[in-house]
Amino acid sequence: MKGLFAIELSEIGKRIRKARLSQGFTQQELADRCGFTKSLLSKIENGQTASAVATLSKIAEHLKTPLAWFLEENREDHLVLSPHAKRTSKMGSKEMGYLYEILANRSRFSKIEPVLVTVPPDMTMTEPFTHPEEEFIYVISGTIILYYDGERHVMEEGDTAYFSGLKPHIFLPFNHQEAKVLSIFIQPSN
Repeated sequence: MKGLFAIELSEIGKRIRKARLSQGFTQQELADRCGFTKSLLSKIENGQTASAVATLSKIAEHLKTPLAWFLEENREDHLVLSPHAKRTSKMGSKEMGYLYEILANRSRFSKIEPVLVTVPPDMTMTEPFTHPEEEFIYVISGTIILYYDGERHVMEEGDTAYFSGLKPHIFLPFNHQEAKVLSIFIQPSN
């Protein structure tokens, strides 16, 4: 039983280190923000000490990470299979514009996020938007109008585009036909 507990502490420590490094904090910087010593943070990250939930909660808060992410079992899979029949994650609605289907439920620190975007034929949302990620798109079926930074581009099945999400953009249906677009969001490297 003791060995199992050590593995759990080690796993929690690895996740804290991964979250800290992904946000560019040194151990000293994170320890200062949380109000405890670098030595304590080092011991937590190395799985050498158990920490109170309050301590973990404080770390999670400063890393803008849900506490549950540190505590969930088997969170770091090297292979994420997402069979079509079991994929039910849809976000958005026709009233909002697109339908989004997350294709790979990866760690929140993954640098990419593949999403299947359905552009409905009767889309009412037409206001361009921005986001911090870079975006790669591949038109799987149908045709879309990509408005990007004030310019209009007609994209057909098989067409691709790669662009910065910082410029205003939106996909609109072409000739009131539904389209499906593979969209891959890529975290910018800082």
